[in-house]
Amino acid sequence: MTPEERLERYARLAVEVGSNVGEGQVVWVIALPEHAPLARAVARVAYENGASYVDVDYTDQHVRRARIELAAEDTLGWTPPWVLAKIDHIAEQHGALIQLVGDPEPELLADLDGTRVGKTRMKELAERYVQALNQRQINWAILAYPNEGWATTVFGEPDVERLWDAVADATRLDEPDPVEAWRSHIDKLVARAELLNERAFDHLRFRGPGTDLTVGLIPGATWCTALEETVDGRRHVVNMPTEEVFTSPDRRRTEGVVRSTKPLALSGNVVRDLELRFEGGRAVEVNASSGAELIREQIRQDENACMLGEVALVDGESRVGRSGLVFLNTLFDENATCHIAYGGGSLSTIVGHETLTPEQLESLGYNESVVHTDFMIGGPEVEVDGIEPGGAAVPLLRADEWQLR
Repeated sequence: MTPEERLERYARLAVEVGSNVGEGQVVWVIALPEHAPLARAVARVAYENGASYVDVDYTDQHVRRARIELAAEDTLGWTPPWVLAKIDHIAEQHGALIQLVGDPEPELLADLDGTRVGKTRMKELAERYVQALNQRQINWAILAYPNEGWATTVFGEPDVERLWDAVADATRLDEPDPVEAWRSHIDKLVARAELLNERAFDHLRFRGPGTDLTVGLIPGATWCTALEETVDGRRHVVNMPTEEVFTSPDRRRTEGVVRSTKPLALSGNVVRDLELRFEGGRAVEVNASSGAELIREQIRQDENACMLGEVALVDGESRVGRSGLVFLNTLFDENATCHIAYGGGSLSTIVGHETLTPEQLESLGYNESVVHTDFMIGGPEVEVDGIEPGGAAVPLLRADEWQLR
């Protein structure tokens, strides 16, 4: 397969399996300048599939750095009205969104003040975006584009071909029939989620080096996969790769300590050796060898940012995990092992959420926040149990092997 054929095949996977772009849809592609070859290929395939218009937005991390360094502090959270108009239009028209990731400079902002980095995010855009996703108005997907900077981060040298090989394996791009391979893989994850739903555990417990954490679950909340469906019935795979089953926990019932098992690339920084302590559902202590202030600022963004919105299980069969690589890209690293996320939950996990008021959702323990940050807490040394309502412990993961049958 030539590089050109590979790129076209990857773009087709993004458009036809990931976002599942349909006839007449407006498509918003978000990328960095280094992702331009894939953005162009995605646009071409989207038009082939009937898109009415493809809008490619390139964001520049160096411009963001200038804003963090020089802009007035009270403007750092501002969202331009034309950006809000765009997300509102995409949502109202039930459009498509494809986000390309793969940071060529994951530590570009590491020397800046962590508090200012944390404040520099468009809060109003985040709110509108989360609302559109929770209302299932947009068919969306996130994929990564291999580039020299990212390859250097992973391998210590700009070996883009080696990174392409890893990405192709993780996304099943190297399969004879990637579409069928994805269908089979998603079916397996759906079966795992259904098994967890049948067991209806009260809470989970994670135990390992530096970790003894209990995560309370919402009664009746479902375990889900990255396969989602819009209000129009358009099925799409939001993360490529994906290896997880996840749910939104009861934000009030997280207790204990947890230590991250992989570094976290976040907002132009790499957070290393992250440790959080939870009391009454809230993260009350944050420590890390780098990036701690950025995390502290994130969990101050709103009242519920310091509480969990997601818990996800991933076993050792994960293609990402089997690669043995640290990608310093959350899309990949979160699919290597179990993870949790502080901040907002996913309404797709709450059965009948369309008929519930915000007050009813709050009383269930669902977490609403403009923040959502995943970090990795699993691995071979971490044991995971599901605890039944009566208190019996059921092994879920041992030495990264899935136990529940």
